[in-house]
Amino acid sequence: MRVLRFLADGGATHLGVRQGETVLDLGPRSTQVLFDGSLPRPQDKRPLDSLTLDAPIRDSRKLLALAGNFRKHVVESGFAAVRDADAITPQVFWKPPTTINRPQGSIALRPANVFLDWEVELAVVIGRTATQVSAAEAMDAVFGYTAINDISERKLNSRMEPRTVREFDKFFDWLLGKWFDGSAPLGPEIVTKDEIPDPHDLRLKLWVNGELMQDGHTSQMIFRIPETIAYISSVVTLEPGDIIAMGTPDGVGSARGLSLKQGDRVRCEVEHIGVLETEVV
Repeated sequence: MRVLRFLADGGATHLGVRQGETVLDLGPRSTQVLFDGSLPRPQDKRPLDSLTLDAPIRDSRKLLALAGNFRKHVVESGFAAVRDADAITPQVFWKPPTTINRPQGSIALRPANVFLDWEVELAVVIGRTATQVSAAEAMDAVFGYTAINDISERKLNSRMEPRTVREFDKFFDWLLGKWFDGSAPLGPEIVTKDEIPDPHDLRLKLWVNGELMQDGHTSQMIFRIPETIAYISSVVTLEPGDIIAMGTPDGVGSARGLSLKQGDRVRCEVEHIGVLETEVV
């Protein structure tokens, strides 16, 4: 099943299920109604190409993300390569749900932005409550998958002069640089897990103005989905609608000396899920 949300007449946001180029209109409902296994009765059918899509889910209580989950991205970021023998844990951070943005939405350049960057990622949508689950049980908590672009401000506060730089300022600048409103384009739809038998066998690509910047594969992830869910659920309960972004492959702008600028068009593609495009304004 492919779940999306779209803007209907009068400005209301409707839930829909895509079947080819047609969308079954389930009415003005939250994506949350799907997590208990009940599918509302369709009210109408609409052509997909006539719709303006919203993010497929907006009422997530937690939007979590993995840093440094692809080996080559770790190296291009200036850190030591991760070795197979290293005993490490996932590095998990939070993006506020206010960062969620829609397909064909706008990424705003704000006065605080100095070096805005891109990161195509596979996102996991949780469908069941999960607390203290094992890796063997973890996939039972997954509802489906979507694409996300973890837009990141790499040089937050770098223009601040004079500045007394404290020990952990660099880390917090990095963290808050991922918190700008609208800095997590999501979509175009959620594909339920039964349609993607192996989420660790998906191609990830990102283009800026038609130029291919990232070309990776989910098989390159250091931490796979089951162990990531198990690790997170050992700390915090995962709830239906929560999102986990699984990290980005190499090819980000900071490694290339390129930042996003006004008018840039960013196109993300996750195999079997679809294309997510946004524009910098």
